[in-house]
Amino acid sequence: MARRTKADALTTRHALLDAAERLFEEKGVSRTSLHDIAVAAGATRGAIYWHFKDKADLFNAMMERATGPLDQLLLNVQPGEPAPGMEQVYAAMVEALRRIATDASLRRVMRIAIHRVEYVEELDAVQARHLTMHRQWLARNRSALERAFAERPWPTAVPPDMAALGLQVMVEGLLQGWLLDTEAFDLVAAGRSTIATYLRGLDIALEP
Repeated sequence: MARRTKADALTTRHALLDAAERLFEEKGVSRTSLHDIAVAAGATRGAIYWHFKDKADLFNAMMERATGPLDQLLLNVQPGEPAPGMEQVYAAMVEALRRIATDASLRRVMRIAIHRVEYVEELDAVQARHLTMHRQWLARNRSALERAFAERPWPTAVPPDMAALGLQVMVEGLLQGWLLDTEAFDLVAAGRSTIATYLRGLDIALEP
């Protein structure tokens, strides 16, 4: 009986997250209420508060469900391990773009996060999560660039901080543009080409 109760609760949780995905994409996050989500999921408002503290908590749970494997791919560095090489970072970025391009649910959630959310007061926790992930990704890329620069005998004209920032801005801009018009270009091919070109501009060669 206890196992069935847990299964029922998990089913309700996923139904609420599924409904949130649909409504956030259709109406935007600020214009979607918790009542709207409960109705769309066939659940009660009380069920929402059983699973989530507020809308920001629900939004972050929706993001973590969809992007958890992506975050692991991009940020998976264990304490004490050496900084990843640029080959590894490049491969992870291209794979992340491939997953976004081919996974409808992940693509929808990324579109919500980039184009359908306003950082109003009730969503402070959403902004905090976004900022944390942004900083972690930036730090990982900076470490990889520092390692690449240290491995060559000549100095670089671009500090690692600026090089990492440029790389991140380029990839985030590419993703933002593609999610606005997914028919405009091939995300994976464009990502592979632009990232490799950027790294070559920093005198970082990738294996062919």
